[in-house]
Amino acid sequence: MSRTDKPIIVGVDGSPASLDAAAWAGEEAVLRDAPLRIMYAVVEWMHYVPLVPQPSPVGPEEAHAVEETLRTAADCVRAGHPEVEVVTEIVGGGPWDALVTAAEEAQMIVVGSRGLGGFAGLLLGSVSRHVLSWAPCPAVVVREAPASPRGTIVAGVTGRSGQAPVLDFAFREAELRGASLRLLHGWTPPAVPSIGDKPPIAYDLEGIGRSAEIMLAEAVAGWRAKFPDVRVIKEVVRAHPAKALADASAAHDLTIVGGRSGLRRMLGMGSVAHALVHHARGPVAVVRG
Repeated sequence: MSRTDKPIIVGVDGSPASLDAAAWAGEEAVLRDAPLRIMYAVVEWMHYVPLVPQPSPVGPEEAHAVEETLRTAADCVRAGHPEVEVVTEIVGGGPWDALVTAAEEAQMIVVGSRGLGGFAGLLLGSVSRHVLSWAPCPAVVVREAPASPRGTIVAGVTGRSGQAPVLDFAFREAELRGASLRLLHGWTPPAVPSIGDKPPIAYDLEGIGRSAEIMLAEAVAGWRAKFPDVRVIKEVVRAHPAKALADASAAHDLTIVGGRSGLRRMLGMGSVAHALVHHARGPVAVVRG
């Protein structure tokens, strides 16, 4: 892949999860021949106070701890890939908005599953949820990254419009990794309401399954021609898409799913993506149109 100046961004806060995210982002920077920008976003004053000079968002002791966190993350990346161009940066404005704003100029943003501020019972921290819901570029949450590459990635295919960015990202990622791409479509039978004592409507489940297989084949036909070197595995399963992808995530290097775009982001990242990032057993990329 040709060199690009658009960086991969990873947000860190010193937690083990964020250091895992930094290491994963370093691997991705090598694949994409891209610079890596490691960011620590600090919370500034909640209300503006007209003081001169303005107080620093961090004190001397906290600044030292932040710099040590950034140094540790950078060393973690360089230990495995000394050739990666690494830049560390402290930014103000709070981690939620600062990371999303920085992502406007990035090709990918990476976060850990839960930071230092998270509650032990939560599987996904508030910062990670915000980034996955609002980042304008593909966003990856790193959970249980495999110790060694498995050589396969999996992407969810819905058959609805707006899937082009998801498929484009999935095929390019597979091409970069030299990995097989498993395209997975999950479906469930339509809900049948009970009306009095009348028997429920009988659906042709085999017919629905065949229609899903045709849809999947049509959805990926053009992409296979565009990426002829990528080995594609198509699979249709009778299961909720989120469960199908979560189950598949344990055996793949990366799981890719579409997210809401435009004004629909106000409702979150999407029900399937939301469920997946909470239950996946590996890194998850959320890609929106």
